[in-house]
Amino acid sequence: MVHFNELQPTDHFEITLPHALSTNERQLLTLFYQPLTGPEPISLYLTLWAEAESQVPQQYTHYYLMNVLSVPLKKIFEARIALEAIGLLRTFRRDIDEQRHFIYELVRPLDAPSFFKDPLLSMFLFSKIGEAPYRKLRQRFLIQPSKEHFEEVTRTFIDVYRPVNSKLPVDNYSEIPVQQSDYPFHYTQFDFNLLQAGLSEQLIPRSALTVKAKEMIAKLAFLYQLTPLQMQKVVIAALDDQNKLTTTRLKKEAADYYKLTVSTDAPALVKVFDTTKQETASTENLTKEQELLQYLETTPPVQVLRDINDGKEPIPSSIQLAEDLVVKYGMPVGVANVLLEYVMLSTDMKLPKSYVEKIADHWNRKQLKTAKEAMDLARQERDKYAQWKQDSTNASTVKQPTQTAKKQSYNRKNGRDEQIPDWFYKRNEEAQPASDHAVNFEEERLKILQKLGQQDKAGE
Repeated sequence: MVHFNELQPTDHFEITLPHALSTNERQLLTLFYQPLTGPEPISLYLTLWAEAESQVPQQYTHYYLMNVLSVPLKKIFEARIALEAIGLLRTFRRDIDEQRHFIYELVRPLDAPSFFKDPLLSMFLFSKIGEAPYRKLRQRFLIQPSKEHFEEVTRTFIDVYRPVNSKLPVDNYSEIPVQQSDYPFHYTQFDFNLLQAGLSEQLIPRSALTVKAKEMIAKLAFLYQLTPLQMQKVVIAALDDQNKLTTTRLKKEAADYYKLTVSTDAPALVKVFDTTKQETASTENLTKEQELLQYLETTPPVQVLRDINDGKEPIPSSIQLAEDLVVKYGMPVGVANVLLEYVMLSTDMKLPKSYVEKIADHWNRKQLKTAKEAMDLARQERDKYAQWKQDSTNASTVKQPTQTAKKQSYNRKNGRDEQIPDWFYKRNEEAQPASDHAVNFEEERLKILQKLGQQDKAGE
């Protein structure tokens, strides 16, 4: 998996928030950006935002995000790069020895006018929410009071202030570059040489192709999937009387050209990675053991504890032990999950700390990386681990597995694979309604009265 090469649960990160964010920007995130990215990236952004407002700078591990958001590491990685692509997050990485350290810098969302002026973002939003909601958003965020019959009387700076001493001190300073507030889009990927090859200086002056115009041309070509030769026609039509290329005219001419030559339907943008379909297709062809291994590789250990225990919340000491395996001892999530499952199924649903840590030390020295490796080793070393269990509990305190534990252990039941525990089959099952198992007290009362020979009296 690609994300394992770039991110691990034990990797640390810090959060920076260069600008204070407002309630209005929270609305923009929810109404403008969430339809584009989906809920998980926005949840990640809001979580980072909440943590960044802490007065004391802190370091976190990605395991913390897995628990807070209740999603596997893969989803966190995909949410992060979605935020990066949309311009809401900048990521910085530093490798120290074998440990990766990240800085996540939150970027404020574009204001509504800038968002709607951008052809990619506005069309992306239009394709996601439809025409009517799109128009409502424009009306809500863009409509301003009319100034048609008003005269502006605003004073300028020189109307209010005047210099006292025109001699300025000479200081050595470096100019601070303006931070990019837009999302990362490299317009140089568009072939402007080919575009200009068919345009003479008399037809389109080079002065018209400003940096801003080039950026808009590249974005429109990307959005409508137009070649440089097709964009020549758009540029010629967009040139105004002053030989200038304005944003408004470029957008209009590109949209008209697209409708005439390609389609009357609005263009849609999709993610390069669409993991939902991939995961659905991949799980359909998996055996039950492969499905179990995939679950153990991608599920936070705390959730595994819940599933093994029929959905009940684990006690704090069990949660801390599970977190220590990943964070403190650096164990991969899949290996930690196999360890927790193995110990619970072999100790009547207990988690003896000394026993868990002894096996964890053994597996770390074996440098296990995947759930499959951990499961194979657990089967090979079953007798050795059974002896360790006896030693850790002084033999006398070890109870034989109860009927409940036997049901949870690996077995063959109703044709199921003997390598798959029952809890894995039941983890998504809904509890039966209590009424199905309710006792008919009236019927039981009559049975007791009948045994006592008092039924006739009771009916009188």
